[in-house]
Amino acid sequence: MDIRALGYLRLETTTLDEWRRYALDVLGMVEATGTTEDTLCLRLDDRAYRIVIQAGESDRLLAAGWEVANSAALARAAEELEAAGVAVKAADPAELAERRVQGLIHVTDPGGNPLEIYWGQAQDHTALGTPYGNRFVTGTPAGEELGLGHVVLPVPDIEAALDFYENLLGFQLRDSMKLPPQAVPTATEQRDFHWMHFLSPNRRHHSLGLYPGALPPGIVHFMVELETLDDVGRGLDRMQAAGIPIASSLGRHTNDRMVSFYAQAPGGFQVEYGWDGLVVDPATWVAKEITADSFWGHRWNG
Repeated sequence: MDIRALGYLRLETTTLDEWRRYALDVLGMVEATGTTEDTLCLRLDDRAYRIVIQAGESDRLLAAGWEVANSAALARAAEELEAAGVAVKAADPAELAERRVQGLIHVTDPGGNPLEIYWGQAQDHTALGTPYGNRFVTGTPAGEELGLGHVVLPVPDIEAALDFYENLLGFQLRDSMKLPPQAVPTATEQRDFHWMHFLSPNRRHHSLGLYPGALPPGIVHFMVELETLDDVGRGLDRMQAAGIPIASSLGRHTNDRMVSFYAQAPGGFQVEYGWDGLVVDPATWVAKEITADSFWGHRWNG
């Protein structure tokens, strides 16, 4: 299957006004066309949107959107999923118009996480005009698509999830890490350790993390990457000035080399705000076990 990138995220929230302040005033994202009283659409680049947040009765992931190249690639993806026994539902015209894409199918991964595989997202050719001059990294200087960033999803059956993403969706396993039992209190079966896996369909070190437990919002965190370290530092200042809890201090990860911090987001999960993520060559990459989360920093606050 030829999935190219994590294209977008769709979230539901009980606190849309809080998300407006968080995304626009603190994260430095830009309100996109399609925003209404009940829906916040967010731009990070020249795509029509990268994140959609809808007012609702719960705080949860509505969908992670994975992009393919064209209609033929989407048709092949649907065929391969159905052949593997995965239920596939085609989007109706109203959904295509709402999402501003030309083709889309709905599927669910083995952890119950909702996915949308799509092609042909509209672009917005107006100047981005971020509020602090910050710029987000969604591709390489050569024009290669890296996508929104990454998302970490809860998957209680880690083996089934890894098989689904690696062997069916075609993601490349980049590395894995052992988590102690106390780090996975919602595991379906307690073991001496639990594997967490990091994968990607493109050159970004990882576009997807698989966490081996349950989490009510259906999302552990998502990451957005900034162009400069100063962008990250100023974002950290804005978080602290706004009184938003910092879940993990500034640090550098061992696997993707990202310098980042984690902050609580409205809805019971976190946002990672980072810089200098590793871009790899999939042809020469060798999957590894990492034995520490970070080279320095990333002190977790509970």
